[in-house]
Amino acid sequence: MITQKIGIALVAPGGYAAEPEAVTRGIARLEAQGILVHNYYEHDKRYLRFGGTDEARLAQLNAAAADPDVQIVVALRGQYGMTRLMPHIDFDRMADSGKLFVGFSDITDFHMGLYARRGAISYAGPMFAGDFGAAEPVDFTLDNFWTCLKGPTHTVTGQGAGKPALDLAGTVWGGNLAMIVSLLGTPWFPRIAGGILFLEDIAEHPYRVERMLLQLMQAGVLADQRAIVLGDFSGYRLSPADNGYDFDEMLAYLRATLPCPILTGLEFGHIQRRVTIPFGAQGRLVSADGAWKLTLSDYPTLQRG
Repeated sequence: MITQKIGIALVAPGGYAAEPEAVTRGIARLEAQGILVHNYYEHDKRYLRFGGTDEARLAQLNAAAADPDVQIVVALRGQYGMTRLMPHIDFDRMADSGKLFVGFSDITDFHMGLYARRGAISYAGPMFAGDFGAAEPVDFTLDNFWTCLKGPTHTVTGQGAGKPALDLAGTVWGGNLAMIVSLLGTPWFPRIAGGILFLEDIAEHPYRVERMLLQLMQAGVLADQRAIVLGDFSGYRLSPADNGYDFDEMLAYLRATLPCPILTGLEFGHIQRRVTIPFGAQGRLVSADGAWKLTLSDYPTLQRG
């Protein structure tokens, strides 16, 4: 655990808290660890499906970035909303703040924009409501986050059948597949050569996963990647019309079609047990005998910027 006095800001750039008590629980847990929590989310000011109006949610981000007592900015949840804010976010201001921005899913857009505009690294990591404020928090998820924050390196492992033997290095980037594809052709899509691309998604049928990955390939993105590492892709439903087409069939087709190797078994996505990955860190990926290890380095931590 981090022992120095730190400040965490809570912002809601996407959806509002489905369970308001999660915010109270999360704040109490963090304060019990000696962490100062700066809450910029007001549940009573939620708007439609969002954690506030577009203007209010942008103001939360700006206030957290400007707060001198904050080192870490954690998103309340994903859901949807970041896409609305992208044209209005001052990514220079975000990068210059020196804060560590944390979240996943819808927050993938923020990671992408921050890196594309400034080459600044952020954290694909836990959410405030679902992780810090969970009724039964998952120790692995939170411990992995704090361990990553300590640095100077962080190791993620996985295993499973059909993995090629690899030993390669590159820039680690990625997140939610649908969000990444949504940014193609925009100023917020980073062009990363020699990358290690990690991906996850929820409730996307295998054919849609296939279609999005083919779109990335056809747009020229995957030709520049050294490897793809897949996290969790659950929550979809197959039907009789699929006629035997399932995730495994889709994966076999992609492995025969895409220009870079694909690994599976990453504990990341819309699951309770989840690793933290610094978006933009340098990584060394080694795979052999059905298991792989990704060692991350050169990313900002609480000890060194």
